[in-house]
Amino acid sequence: MTPLESLVASGTKLWLDSIDPDLVKENRAFGATGATSNPIIISDLIKTGRFDDMIGELVQKGLSDEAIAWELTDQLVKRAQQVFLPVWQETKGNNGYVSFELDPLIEDVDSKETTAQRAARYIELGKKWAAGHQNRMIKVPATPGGLAALEELAAAGVTLNVTLIFGEDQYHTARAAVWKGAQRRKDPKTLKSVYSIFVSRIDVYTGKHVPDLSKDAQGQVGILNVKRLWQQNVEFWKDKGLPLQQEIIFASTGTKLPEDPKDKYVAALAGSDIQTNPPETNDAVQKLGHSYTRMVDKFPPQAVMAEIDQKVDFPKMVETLMQEGLEKFAKPQKALLDLISKKRMLLQPQ
Repeated sequence: MTPLESLVASGTKLWLDSIDPDLVKENRAFGATGATSNPIIISDLIKTGRFDDMIGELVQKGLSDEAIAWELTDQLVKRAQQVFLPVWQETKGNNGYVSFELDPLIEDVDSKETTAQRAARYIELGKKWAAGHQNRMIKVPATPGGLAALEELAAAGVTLNVTLIFGEDQYHTARAAVWKGAQRRKDPKTLKSVYSIFVSRIDVYTGKHVPDLSKDAQGQVGILNVKRLWQQNVEFWKDKGLPLQQEIIFASTGTKLPEDPKDKYVAALAGSDIQTNPPETNDAVQKLGHSYTRMVDKFPPQAVMAEIDQKVDFPKMVETLMQEGLEKFAKPQKALLDLISKKRMLLQPQ
């Protein structure tokens, strides 16, 4: 049994944080059963030159840079969906999804749109990009505009991945809105939703802003935070009588500190729900050769948890990380459009 096979055997659903067609096939063979996309992933694929023909054809059709970006994203997500569709069919809609991220420019820090206007854009785009797809998840950030769109999207039958969650309030608001929307469906039992909690960014934050944490507590805040949210998620949904699992996605599982073992988060969160791992994390896991068992319900010692609760100002942490997250959110989409513009110049017939 390979390390990733042992991770899957522990109860983890392994999703790939990429829709590179080659990596999707390779990781499917490793046991991956889903994938996710974002503008950085699309930009990296364009840079390889492997999709120049596709871009060239779209340029020939007279599409704008923005239209090309979305057409390319749509096509690549569709390809990945085809690979994971058998999983979706076998699990009757519980697994086998590919996440499609809505326009990050809705959250551009320079935008003057109100929360209601942003919510309306998420609702419009969420319905548009979900239409006609069985195993596509629509990714909406847990921003004020994104959270305000969730009830309507859930009511419309859209399968949701609520992303950019760092803390309890965001998660509770998202969960309540999705459940409220689901109850407006003809059949609430069709609900499938996931909540992407970011992990490693929290440990980068505490290393910088809470340097007086002890050696035992430093680097454990992201894991403790997400395990608590995972526990609350299990408790909330267990009596709702839904055939499909409403799950936590353990996101941002690649280590950001050089001294950390490459499988730090993979090992600590093994055993339940979903891990969206970057390709390089999966490669590192395979090379390390470890075997994984269920650890998601094992919490740090009481003294460590007490120290973390005493020293870490969680609301302030979430506020800072959301601010940083929003600044990072729109930039990759702008970079993607810029990259397509440059490709256009190269590919356009002279």
